[in-house]
Amino acid sequence: MDIIFLHDLTIETIIGIYDWERKEKQSIILDLDMAADIPAAARTDAIEDTLNYKAVAKRLIEFVGDSQFQLVETLAERVAEIVLNEFGVKWVRLRVNKKGAVRYAGDVGVIIERGTQD
Repeated sequence: MDIIFLHDLTIETIIGIYDWERKEKQSIILDLDMAADIPAAARTDAIEDTLNYKAVAKRLIEFVGDSQFQLVETLAERVAEIVLNEFGVKWVRLRVNKKGAVRYAGDVGVIIERGTQD
């Protein structure tokens, strides 16, 4: 299986369960590893034959930026659904990092895998 990755995608959004978290946007960081057919794209050298990571980033920036979920778990599920359903990806590993959510911790969040690996 080949993987196209998109890491450190930082997006400002409303997320959290506490009143203070609902008042102003916070940064979340997405890391995505997505199954892709690299040989097909390499044969044609055409963007139409691969996963366009710029299009994925643009779609996720729009979606996450407009969202207002309480849990990172919900956000992760919705992002994975978009990648799988809208971009024809068969498998995705997604890490959602809500940096600074826990005092004294550098990173906190969830990692999910959805779809099937070939």
